[in-house]
This record gives sequence, structure tokens and C-alpha cells, in this order.
Amino acid sequence: MNGLVNYVSCGLLWLGLVAKAPDLVRHRGDPYLRAICAVLGLAGVCFFLGAEPTVAAVNHLSDIPNLAAPLTYASITAYSAASQVLVVYWRGGPHVHRTSRRWIVAYVFVLLGIAVTFALGDAPVERRTDLDTYYATTPFIAEMIVLYLAGHLAAVSVTTVSSLRWAREVRGWLRAGLVVLGLGTLCNAGYSISKLAAVTARWSGRDWSGLSTTVSPAAAGLAALMTVTGILIPLVGPRTTHWRRARRDFARLEPLERELDELLTRRSLRLPRPRWASPATRLVWRQTSIHNALGSLDAFFDPDLYERTLEAAARESGDPERAEATAWAAVIAAATVEERDRHGPDRDPLVPPDGTERFQDRAPAPDTLVAVADALTASPLVAAARVRAGTTRTGTA
Repeated sequence: MNGLVNYVSCGLLWLGLVAKAPDLVRHRGDPYLRAICAVLGLAGVCFFLGAEPTVAAVNHLSDIPNLAAPLTYASITAYSAASQVLVVYWRGGPHVHRTSRRWIVAYVFVLLGIAVTFALGDAPVERRTDLDTYYATTPFIAEMIVLYLAGHLAAVSVTTVSSLRWAREVRGWLRAGLVVLGLGTLCNAGYSISKLAAVTARWSGRDWSGLSTTVSPAAAGLAALMTVTGILIPLVGPRTTHWRRARRDFARLEPLERELDELLTRRSLRLPRPRWASPATRLVWRQTSIHNALGSLDAFFDPDLYERTLEAAARESGDPERAEATAWAAVIAAATVEERDRHGPDRDPLVPPDGTERFQDRAPAPDTLVAVADALTASPLVAAARVRAGTTRTGTA
């Protein structure tokens, strides 16, 4: 079980990185995307290097006792810098590049301090899990430990305050992402605080190493889960909303496609149904099939019926958009009856009864189709138009 929490946390973070990699490839010059990927990648590196099996492997391969410690601390420092840069770019502003450079320069000095203090210090005994408390009183090594913990605590504290403060100013998916990110960095602060508490206790002769070896990894693991979730929510959320809307509209368009099914089949107007396609692709497929049918049915649209139904629906509902959709539904329902009665399977092309195109290629707007489909099954005006069209054809036959 050693290192399991670290490796699971690393996997979650790198999974988020994989999800963002295609966007980064397409937009290499976007500093915001680079910051996101840096945060996810470096946070994963922190957990990977901090796992006990990785610590043992690094120390063994390098033949330097405890070399894994400064490498882990350096990755934590780099992650802290990336977190600050991400918040800076996320919020934007006139001096975003200058502010991000200042954070980067500040943490470069922290990295140099970690390297120098480790080189000057003496840590001959390998400590895989409790190096912080074991060497808390060793010259230079103690300074290295405090330096990286202070840098990490400063970064996550600023990120927490910035995220939660900004969350009060925005709405929707961005707000949800900022709240989760802020809570995640707050958990990350628990990592630094518990480590510092254990180190401080060691200075006064007490042994609180359990805080460093048990509480800190748990806080860091929870923080990793919440951090990657907070970063991905504003990115995945809108896409999820779009897919949900597309799935809903696809289902709502079914009555309209069913109304036109005979024409679509007889005239081979329906495109091949896409398999394993996204909801948006399937919606476009259904919309295209409907538009193909309406284009062929255009000759049979009755403008007088449209105007009469529009006026009646407007009086009934008081909603102009709903009235327009009802009028189109009535025209389409009547046109399908008239076309079916006037033209058999072997009659082609479609010609209007009086030899003219009565609507001159006019058709419902794409954003009206869903409302038209709803009106087909809900409005008595549409049912009356369909019955009237059938009765008229019977009487004139």
C-alpha cells in the first residue's frame, strides 16, 4: 500500500492533463492553456516523486542519500509557481504578463535556495517518509525544509483567497470551478501547515511526526482530487451543457421527423444515420434530414393557412414565437397530407398544385424547428389543419 495515495493522486492529475493535451497541441501559444497543463503536470510530478517507492528508487539510482527530497521539494515549488500563474491568467487584466513573470522569478529564487541549502547540508541517513521531522534541526537541511513549505503555503493561500474572492463575482460553471479550486487549495494548505507543525514540534523536542507522515499525504491527496476537478469544471462544464442540450433537442425533434418520415423514405432524403456519434452530431443529422424534407415539401406550403393559424395561435397563447411555431407545424402537417395524396411513390418531381412555389423557398428557421416539433403533438390547431387537408383532398378527388 506504500505510495498508493500518491500514485492515485498522480494518476488523477495526469488524467486531467491528458484531457487538456489536445487543446494545448492546437493552441500552443495560449499562456492560459500552458499554465493549466503545467499545474496538472507538476502536481502529478509532486505526488509521483513523493511516493515512497519512487523515493527509494531515486536515492538508489543516484547513490545520493535523500536526493529525492530536494527533487520533490523543487517540484512542489514549481507547482506553487504554476498555480499562481494560472490564477493570474485565469483572471486576466492589463498587467497579466508582468505579474506572472514576477511570480515565476520569485519561485526561481526559492528553487535556487532549495538546491543551495541541500548542497550545503549533511543528510547521510536515508529517510523515505519522515525526512522533514528527522532533519528538522540539521543546519541548512532545516532551512531547505522551511523554505519549500513556506513557499508552498504562500502560493496555496494566495490561490485560495483569489479563487474564492473571484467566485463571488462570476456565475455558472466558472464559479463552480473557482469554488472547488479554492477548497482544493485550502486542503493543500493543510499539507504545509501539518508539515510545519510537525517541524516546529521537533524544534521544541516533541515528536509530531504523525502529522507529517499521515495527515499531510491525506490532505495532499484530497487537494489533488479537488484541484483537478476545479480546473476541469469550467472547461468540461460548458461542453457537457451543450451535449445535454443537443440530446434534448434531438429527442424533441423526433415528432417532426416522424411527420416527414414517409417523404424522407420515399424520396431517399435521409442521410445515413451516424453511429457512435456525439449528441451534437446526431442532432445535426436529424436537422439535416428535416431540412431536406422541408425543401422538397416547400411547393405545398400554404401561406393562407400559415397566416390564419398564426393569428389564431397568437390570440390563444399571446406568445409570438409559439404562435409562429404552431403556424409552421400546421403548414407542414397539411403539406405532408397534400403531397402524399397528390404524388404516389412513382410520381416525380414535386410540383405545386397551381404550378407556382407558394412560399418561394421559405422555411422555418433552424432554431424554430424544436418548437415546431412540440406544436405538432400539442396544438389542436395543427390537428385541425391536418384533418382539413385530408378532407379537402377527399372532397376534390
